[in-house]
Amino acid sequence: MSLPPIKRVLLKLSGEVLMGEQEYGIDPAYVTRLAEEVKAAKETGLEMCLVIGGGNIFRGISGAAKGLDRTTGDYMGMLATVMNALAMQNALERLGVETRVQSAIPMASVCEPYIRRRAERHLEKGRIVIFAAGTGNPFFTTDTGAALRAAEMGCDALLKGTSVDGVYDSDPKHNPNAVRFDTISYDQVLADNLKVMDATAVALCRENSIPIVVFSIRQKGNVARVLAGEGVQTIVKKEA
Repeated sequence: MSLPPIKRVLLKLSGEVLMGEQEYGIDPAYVTRLAEEVKAAKETGLEMCLVIGGGNIFRGISGAAKGLDRTTGDYMGMLATVMNALAMQNALERLGVETRVQSAIPMASVCEPYIRRRAERHLEKGRIVIFAAGTGNPFFTTDTGAALRAAEMGCDALLKGTSVDGVYDSDPKHNPNAVRFDTISYDQVLADNLKVMDATAVALCRENSIPIVVFSIRQKGNVARVLAGEGVQTIVKKEA
């Protein structure tokens, strides 16, 4: 099933995809490949904004599990997302794409603070905006940050690029018989506790009627294919 016509989209990338084949950190060559995908999608005429997780550098929840204070761990994770956003900005601008990073935690020396009207103006001028530092608050994931920014920017869809090619009824990495959905409702995702995005993010998208498109970012050219209604994907939306 394809998406309805869209003008503005938010692409959410997990921090892990920036690692490439490494065990942690940022692989500049892989970031460049991702930037090429984003550029190709933008050149179809879309207004695009991004949110990138920080799991390739630091994950607050795992830090808390090892004895680090959860609030401190979450703030450290937010700073990791700023590092990833700057890496992606650098890759995009090397490809000639004007890009701005806006952080929910003000750090004027390296990027702009998040200001909704300024972000909208950047998008209208054809720039890509990367939203960093999540919501700026602990106890919220970058998934929730992505859903929040998608709602604030009036995005027509939220694309989640992961290592899995859609939403399954169980973890396909552990269950070879897991079944993939082509479409699924927000309510079923929440009722069955399917690990698409965290529950707060899914509920926020449901309240604002923003379809969530889950696809594999690791397959080259997939962003453009998904936007064209092709390729393997799962669309999370309201029931017909």
